[in-house]
Amino acid sequence: MTEISAASFEARKRIRTDQPHTARIWNYWLGGKDNYEVDQAAGDQIRKLHPGIGDYALADRQFLGRAVRYLAGECGIRQFLDIGTGLPTADNTHEVAQRIAPESAVVYLDEDLRNIDTILEQASQKLDFTRPVALILLGVVIFVEDDEEAYGTVGRLMDALPSGSHLVLSHTITRPDMPDVDAAVAFWNENGTPKLTQRTPAAVTKFFDGLELLEPGVVSCNRWRPDTDSAEPPTEVAMFGGVARKA
Repeated sequence: MTEISAASFEARKRIRTDQPHTARIWNYWLGGKDNYEVDQAAGDQIRKLHPGIGDYALADRQFLGRAVRYLAGECGIRQFLDIGTGLPTADNTHEVAQRIAPESAVVYLDEDLRNIDTILEQASQKLDFTRPVALILLGVVIFVEDDEEAYGTVGRLMDALPSGSHLVLSHTITRPDMPDVDAAVAFWNENGTPKLTQRTPAAVTKFFDGLELLEPGVVSCNRWRPDTDSAEPPTEVAMFGGVARKA
């Protein structure tokens, strides 16, 4: 029988099973098992408002895989700092990176992104900040409502990393031709936690200011170097992402 520590027991008691949580809904959309009925109900309701929302979760996960494969395989990156990774499913950062380079070091931190000093202190225990690091921020900056604070937070994290490091970032967007996305986010913000902030594609691109933004730039996640030879690009989803290098 596995022994459960007092700290673990207290942590479990703090889990709100009566209120949907974005990480568990994301897990539900990806086919995971770490979710509750309340998360499934909210996820289904959001899908009614915006039927394609489940595709965003898949597109974001596949974007992660392609970005990590590129960084580990073509750029020689051997250190990855994945913040706000949520609940594990399949093809997590360490699995993708270590298939290419088994020596890859991967640190996951499910910490408030604004706790920059704590993040850097904890990550530095496992990562060597004198060598390039890939900072992965998938669907996490959306929880920082204030624009100035959001840009400043990402900037400070990248400032702590050396030349040759990379930023991988994705973000839910708002755009006039995607009104159902706004409706889904509005429903979530009324019923779930934590609250989400949408930004325009131009505002998402601003997170990469001062960095060398790699082709094809900030685009729908399923259009970032897709694994397909089709002449027709995949249908856009309202989750945009990009990869950039620090000179």
